[in-house]
Amino acid sequence: MHDSPTIDVRKLRIGLHVHLDLGWMEHPFPLNNFRISTEQQLETLRGLGLDRVRISPQRSDSTTLQSLVGEGVLSAEVAGVEAPAAAAADADAAPVVPVETPEAAERRLRREALLAEQACAAQAERHYSEAGRVLRRSFELASSQPQAAREQTEAQVNGFLDKVLGAQEMAIRLLNEGAGDRGSMHAINVTVISLLLGKQMELGKAEMFDLGTGAMLHDIGKTELPDRVRWLDPLSPSVSSHERQFYQEHVSHGVTLGRKMALSPGALLVLAQHHEYADGTGFPLKLGADRMSAAAKIVALVNRYDNLCNPATPAQALTPHEALALMYGQMKAKFDSAVFGAFVKMMGVYPPGSVVQLTDDRYGMVVSVNSARPLKPCVLVHEPKQPRNEAVPLNLETTPTLGIRRSLKPQHLPRATLDYLSPRPRVCYFFERARETGALDGRGSA
Repeated sequence: MHDSPTIDVRKLRIGLHVHLDLGWMEHPFPLNNFRISTEQQLETLRGLGLDRVRISPQRSDSTTLQSLVGEGVLSAEVAGVEAPAAAAADADAAPVVPVETPEAAERRLRREALLAEQACAAQAERHYSEAGRVLRRSFELASSQPQAAREQTEAQVNGFLDKVLGAQEMAIRLLNEGAGDRGSMHAINVTVISLLLGKQMELGKAEMFDLGTGAMLHDIGKTELPDRVRWLDPLSPSVSSHERQFYQEHVSHGVTLGRKMALSPGALLVLAQHHEYADGTGFPLKLGADRMSAAAKIVALVNRYDNLCNPATPAQALTPHEALALMYGQMKAKFDSAVFGAFVKMMGVYPPGSVVQLTDDRYGMVVSVNSARPLKPCVLVHEPKQPRNEAVPLNLETTPTLGIRRSLKPQHLPRATLDYLSPRPRVCYFFERARETGALDGRGSA
């Protein structure tokens, strides 16, 4: 029997155990090999752009294999099953297909949607954790093995670019806070949003590579600072001028390390300019927009946004909606107008992590925003009759009669809703493929 036969992706069935010969960023499943269990998984597999997929007959359902042998898709030898008896091929003996009630169909669709949601969440969190591990290792190697640090970082950025620059639309996904640690979370958040913004602004691939590398390493100079200074907010009025000057030295330290790593000139400019502002009030050189690179303008904006959402003191954190509103109302002049306009357009009025009230008065938390169509995000809705671990986010894009009425501070939610939604004190972002469908209907019923 063959060890790894392949099958036309259009002939895949529930019950087959498949092996995906793809990179870790190229599919949304938690593992590269698994048994297909839902129609949702079949649809996802058929959307990966593959012609054929490897299967493992030994780990597949025997009934499914028998069916494929009977259809002539697989030979009995390849499938490792006996050829069907001639009598069983009687054309008049049509199989009896049980009729599925509408209620059963709705429950099945909800189960499939829930499994797909759990698989996407597990995959995104696994990738986020792996990205953090690689980033920490790159920071550790920057001084002693700069070439190895650069190679690790660039490999990771290329993996991100394969995902972002693919044909499929991408979304920004909110992760559980436990997916990342404080040291790497900020850099990954900035990289994820910066790359999506760079795509929104139609940067070329070489510019996107410099943008991703610079964003990933923009704070590498902080490794040269003591902990008491490393996490300062330079705009906080409680920071002394001496501390602020000490903190600002991380930019020059970063450029020095970047040169040791032999980073590209474009990436080095991001390290040098990620605290500059379009109005000339940034540091260290007060450059202004006309002297900043396109990539640095993007990272400077995204860096500030993430620092507002994830400050050194969690009690001072703003919700993503509040951060966006503050930047628009009080900081707009600090950012390049074209970059800021594209950022607002991409993130939408309610970025992932925003706590909202829907037009039908239910409460929810935005968990995913399609970066190409942000006005109808996916929202985790508080459904008292639906256990939290069985909740499927509601895709407002597929429910045109429902929208978001307003944003709320988490402390203004009813206690039961606050416990159910559990808004994160720190916001972690990663990529996911834009969703084609959401919950079964606008009510999200079980």
